[in-house]
Amino acid sequence: MKFRLLTAAALAVASLTAAPIAAADYPERPVSLMVSYGAGGATDFQARIVTMVAGNEDYLGQPIVIINKPGAGGRVGWNWFASDAENDGYTMGAYNIPHFIAQSIEGGVKYSAESFEPIANWGADPAVVVVGADSPYNTIEELVAFATENPGKVTLSGAGLYVGHHIAALQIEKATGAKMAYIPTKGGGAAAMKAVIAGDVVAGVNNLSDAFRAREAGSVKILAVADLERSDFISDVPTLMEAGFDVDNSSVNFRGVMVPKGTPQEIIDQLAATVPKMFENARVAKQMKAGGSPMHIMTRDEVLAMWAAREETLQDLLAGLK
Repeated sequence: MKFRLLTAAALAVASLTAAPIAAADYPERPVSLMVSYGAGGATDFQARIVTMVAGNEDYLGQPIVIINKPGAGGRVGWNWFASDAENDGYTMGAYNIPHFIAQSIEGGVKYSAESFEPIANWGADPAVVVVGADSPYNTIEELVAFATENPGKVTLSGAGLYVGHHIAALQIEKATGAKMAYIPTKGGGAAAMKAVIAGDVVAGVNNLSDAFRAREAGSVKILAVADLERSDFISDVPTLMEAGFDVDNSSVNFRGVMVPKGTPQEIIDQLAATVPKMFENARVAKQMKAGGSPMHIMTRDEVLAMWAAREETLQDLLAGLK
């Protein structure tokens, strides 16, 4: 009887120590942030900047460690995040919109917007059309004219299928009537940009932030922006609409932080209250600006509304582009 009583007491203590950590104690160790793209690309580059102050006591008080799981335009990482990531608050993920929503609409993946809980948005990075520095094309009109006269000869690199780059390329094709060959590259935006610089493709659709840094290095020319207004980072570059092509801002890449479904609500609430303040840090803003990375900070409620609106838009857009 004495043995049984001791065993019961031990089990009771064990059950208490195994209970979920209270939000007041969270986090007690470093937190990981899964990025579905390779090191050096825009999402990885920005994720490292916006999380660099996480260890400050004003924010999480623990560092955030980046874990890269690239492949298939983000599918590899987001499939893992939806099905295998722990939902204890210690594994967060970077999201890219329209990417994962468009991929879930197209099918063949394990995730949808219902698989994740958004925390906060840090940026909005429009797609741009780029060519190598030694390209004969200096305007988007010149590139489109060549593509129109030579169907299929203009190759466009991009970070994957049904990511913002691909959606912009589909919109450009539809708006211009020119037949182009979109080539998804392995390794995300960094690899897609390398293909342009190396001359492996005629042009590319990439993130403004990647293109900004490449132009600063003298490696590319930026011909147009897929947005409703010109960017302050490249104010000399027209929008596609200015050039007469009906391409809106559906491909703008919203980036932020999310957690898996099933994460305790207390932890979600704590992160939702803290992470946007972390993004607002002056050091973060300075480094993002230096890297040509547009910031667009949104709270959890604002992100939930944005996800819903983008899903509705993408349902219609993708149906019309097929």
